[in-house]
Amino acid sequence: MTKLLYQGHASMRITTNEGYVIYIDPFAGEGYNLPADLVLMTHEHFDHCNVYLMPEGPHASFLKTNQWFRQDGQYCTYDLFGVHMQPVQAYNDHHNVHNCVGLVLDVDGIRIYHAGDTSTTDAMKQGELAAMNIDYAFFPCDGRYNMNVAEASECAKLVQAKHSTPIHTRGITNPNDTAQLFDRSVAEQFQAEGRIILEPGEEIEL
Repeated sequence: MTKLLYQGHASMRITTNEGYVIYIDPFAGEGYNLPADLVLMTHEHFDHCNVYLMPEGPHASFLKTNQWFRQDGQYCTYDLFGVHMQPVQAYNDHHNVHNCVGLVLDVDGIRIYHAGDTSTTDAMKQGELAAMNIDYAFFPCDGRYNMNVAEASECAKLVQAKHSTPIHTRGITNPNDTAQLFDRSVAEQFQAEGRIILEPGEEIEL
């Protein structure tokens, strides 16, 4: 089965049916013991790109937004290890659209949307994401560097994923304080059809 481990903050690990290991926005938490085949970063703020946490697999690829997913002002798609990667808009007052992306991944027939650090985007409002028929969507909710939980809930309505999960529930001020990786009280305020709340260290089968 395809599995997703939520590591806290915006970090997660996906293990495919064939055993490939994908990390998204590595930062802190547990579960970095598996060698990485693919490491994806929605942007390069310190709390999304700690690429030294996990061992590298024999063919590891590390994809950064400003080098790979946006080139010459255009979004670029990739296919690696059986995973199709489609970047989409991510931006707000703290995150420049030219340096940040959200990511839509097709993994083993499952479509996953990691919103990155963002507020409501034109792509959401114009129905581009809803048209993608996303299975699992992950939305930031901290209300400090991203949209707050009320806006995230509205974004979930626009995206219309089968399941939606709140992440990035606190603005990180101390990268050594793992208690900042998750705020249950914020997560509980997130409203969406098919809502799934994941605590750091919790793994689900997709």
